[in-house]
Amino acid sequence: MTPTQLLVPTFRNQLTALLGWLDKAEAHALAHNHAPGDLLAVRLAVDMFPLGTQLRFASFLAQEAVYRLRGEEVPAELLAVRTHGAMRPDEPGTLDDCRAILAQALAFLDGVGETELDAAADRPLAHALPMGMVFDMTGSSYVRDWALPQVGFHVDMAYALLRSAGVPLGKRDYVPHMWAYLRPGTMPAA
Repeated sequence: MTPTQLLVPTFRNQLTALLGWLDKAEAHALAHNHAPGDLLAVRLAVDMFPLGTQLRFASFLAQEAVYRLRGEEVPAELLAVRTHGAMRPDEPGTLDDCRAILAQALAFLDGVGETELDAAADRPLAHALPMGMVFDMTGSSYVRDWALPQVGFHVDMAYALLRSAGVPLGKRDYVPHMWAYLRPGTMPAA
């Protein structure tokens, strides 16, 4: 599987699932007379980022990977998404703000060509983190060891945060893209 074939569909599936979770979270909050936006401040531990930051980071990292594999600088407006999440976690914005950030990332991924990232597979890639650490990798090792796990982590944290807030999410919500593969007649009766 090539970098493009692996990253783009995986990130699309994960970000699309996040959008669905936000809809379900909003409906749950309203049904229980809670302000839906309050969910963005939910944390699992005091030293962890809240839901709003997890959503911003997932969106940022999915797009950052494309820029890195293209050998391009990450645009300032995208860096601002990460910076807002990291530096202003107590100002998450609204659910609609988060939806817009996720939708923008999905639109960006839709613009990636079918083989656009594949030439980077064996190229050296220096991945610098904001605190000064630099990882020397190839495009393939970056995809496998950084990009996929990082987006996955923030998606998993968003799921855990919403579940901890009582949002009724389950496996169907986590992997909604799998229903396209369901063999007819194999769904158990309810």
